[in-house]
Order: sequence, then structure tokens, then C-alpha cells
Amino acid sequence: MTAKANLRSKCWRKNGFLVSTDAGLLPIPKVMEIFGSADFYWAKALSPTAMQEAIDNSLCFGLYEEKEIVEPMDDSDDPANTNLVGFARCITDFVTFLYITDVWVDPAQQGKGLGTWLVNCVQEVVEAMPDLRKSLLFTGDWARSVPFYEKLMGMTVVDSQPGEGLAVMERKGRGHPSYGRPGTSYNWKEDETRH
Repeated sequence: MTAKANLRSKCWRKNGFLVSTDAGLLPIPKVMEIFGSADFYWAKALSPTAMQEAIDNSLCFGLYEEKEIVEPMDDSDDPANTNLVGFARCITDFVTFLYITDVWVDPAQQGKGLGTWLVNCVQEVVEAMPDLRKSLLFTGDWARSVPFYEKLMGMTVVDSQPGEGLAVMERKGRGHPSYGRPGTSYNWKEDETRH
């Protein structure tokens, strides 16, 4: 089994919930709804075709209420029958690099440790990649997310002076919520008050 196939067939169970990397379980309409919600402030909704392509080209972790899950789906199953309550997506070559993005837990399910468990599942995959050179993520939430990822994933903030260390750089694309506006955060109103 290739590294890609192996990583796309993982699952974990805990207290009536399931985390699975089987992208066939992901209900695309629900994922699109999540991307378009106010709780998913760091991204914009995608078209069905773009959403499917993003999922197909990523390693996705779906968090489900297990009572709603059927066996891995075939073409006759309806993904809308699943109860997706959390999501994380990793952009990776499945060998040397992994970028964690789009980590989300349904606000109605927050406070139960599900986000911690979901990220621990992601970290288990990260740790199992023997040739991984780097895992990376971006967050603008210094108060909650930075300490969360430092603790659970051993992430460190890349901070450097010009000419020293790594330069973490970005250019906002048209899919960024504050595309065309100055600043680097995902909250364009926050950026406007800074300038």
C-alpha cells in the first residue's frame, strides 16, 4: 500500500465519535455549507467542483457522530446521511511536507474535547510520516490557536529578522476573505483599524 493510500484509510473512534481520513465519507454540500459559514472566517465558500477538487487533492480528516456513520461509501450511498461535526484538511505530498488548514468543529459540539482529539489524530499522522521535513500552519488567532497548536502539535511560531532564519511569506489570492485589502489577517476590519 502506498503512503498516500495508507494515510487516506485511517480511522479513530472515541465516545461515540469517529475521525476518518476516508474522503468518501465527506458530504460535499455540508462541507460547502461549513466553508460558507461565519464560523469559517478564514476562507470563502467554494463551488461544488472546486470543493471536490480541494478534497481530492488533500488529506482530509472528517469528525462524525459515529451513530450516523455507515461503512465506507460506494457510489450508491448518500454522503448526506453522515453527521459531519468537525473537519481538518492537510495539503501534502504524502511524504515530505504537510500543511494543516481548515480545522473546524461545529460550535454546538465545542467544549467536549473534540477539537483536541481531531488535532491529535492529525498529529498522529504527522508523526507517522518518516520522511516528513516540515509541517506548517497559519493562524491569526494568537490568544487561542497559537498555544493550542504549540501544545498539541509542538508547533513553534516562525519569527525571524530580515536575513536570519526562515522568512514565512504570503500573497493573498482571490479566494482569501480579505483579497485586495491591505494587511495580513483574515479579518479585514481588524486590518483597517491598524492602518
